[in-house]
Amino acid sequence: MTKFLSDLLILPFWQGKKPEVACKSKEFTSLIKAPIESGDFLGKEGETLLVYPGKGKEERVLLLGLGKKEESTAEKLRRSYAAAVKLGLKKKCKNLSVFAPDGDVRPIAEGVYLSNYAFNELRTEKAPVFTKITFLDFSKDDLAICKKIESIAFCVHFARDLVNGNADDITPQALSKIAKELAKEYPKVKTTVFDKKRIEQEKMGLLLAVNQGSHREPAFIILEYMGDPSSKDKTAIIGKGITYDTGGLNLKPTGSMETMKCDMSGAAAVLGTVHAAAKIGLKANIIGVIPSTENAIGPNSYKPGDVFKSYEGTTVEITNTDAEGRLVLADALSYIQKNYSPKRMIDLATLTGAIVVALGEEITGLFSNDDKLAKELVKAGEATGERVWPMPLLQDYKEKLKSPIADMQNAPGRAAGSITAALFLEHFIKDVAWAHLDIAGTAYTSDAKHYNPSKATGVGVRLLLELLEQ
Repeated sequence: MTKFLSDLLILPFWQGKKPEVACKSKEFTSLIKAPIESGDFLGKEGETLLVYPGKGKEERVLLLGLGKKEESTAEKLRRSYAAAVKLGLKKKCKNLSVFAPDGDVRPIAEGVYLSNYAFNELRTEKAPVFTKITFLDFSKDDLAICKKIESIAFCVHFARDLVNGNADDITPQALSKIAKELAKEYPKVKTTVFDKKRIEQEKMGLLLAVNQGSHREPAFIILEYMGDPSSKDKTAIIGKGITYDTGGLNLKPTGSMETMKCDMSGAAAVLGTVHAAAKIGLKANIIGVIPSTENAIGPNSYKPGDVFKSYEGTTVEITNTDAEGRLVLADALSYIQKNYSPKRMIDLATLTGAIVVALGEEITGLFSNDDKLAKELVKAGEATGERVWPMPLLQDYKEKLKSPIADMQNAPGRAAGSITAALFLEHFIKDVAWAHLDIAGTAYTSDAKHYNPSKATGVGVRLLLELLEQ
């Protein structure tokens, strides 16, 4: 007999004319007989029913529907187990035991661990989370997979915490400190931070322009993780680190500014990915890069109509100060290509509202100059549930970026806004495989859903890890 003790035990079922227990345990036959024979529980995907044994070790047994076995997918399993965790947390349970069907345990562990999250830093009364999670009747190999998923989920939560934090706490200097702490914790991580003086010496004119209105100095953060020092293959991941975005002098209206602490979600994904890679000992080499500043308003704010020179040398007319993310990314992309020669570069940015109109909040927009890299990202998205969708880089639209007084402008207007933003970034890409992930819809959603129990999702961490592992 399996030994377990918890205040909630998850017992999974496949849907059918009569729901079928989807695990080896037969210890609850008498307990589940009544709800199944009455038709109160059918085993539909995500269906839950709490049963109180009244005797024995378990305080609650949760009947969990997984849907039809022949139609099961990894994403359905994630969402079903997340529904069970959500109900358990609603009941303020602390100790969870989990049965699972034979097969791929990864999505089950992901559904459990990713949904076991609450941002409690700013709460007086803390939201509940499970403090102990036990997987029952799992093989040694399956338990090793679960342990790895737990570590990755920890780093996703780490990224979520950064995005959920107050903008006055999660500053460029705070991100720099966190990056340095990762280097102290993991021997394979090296962190370098450029302060404003060094950024000026490097002539990163676009990052400096965006920073002009802020009383906080900018930071340019580089994390090097060498998990495979015998290989020369390096992947650069660049995250937009705008710790608060007012829109600058092109001020955002009420209704559009309240969530702008999330504009550093790309930076959070970079920190989370490097953290996770080091934590699980990923055999890959990563250059994590975060160009960080506030886009604030002040007497020194950069102005629409003015022209600034990029690190690469291109001059840019500012036609909208609220199109600042592409500016700081441009300097970062150029610097990393010149000084680190990565084999591939991937940037993540909450860049355009247009991508949310096009793809909503469950799909990240993907722009790439390399079909192989794009296909690998799509495959990684399918494996993790962090789905991406290839978008066109129509070269005809480059005409929109022309400026009468500079080499180019930063914001040509609303039409094809996500594409022109990506084309602006592409201008700074030389001979390297590159992908741009517009996470404006997926990084910070309007409602918590499935295994993302807060608006901040930590998107990008699992996606990039999957890509790097494969």
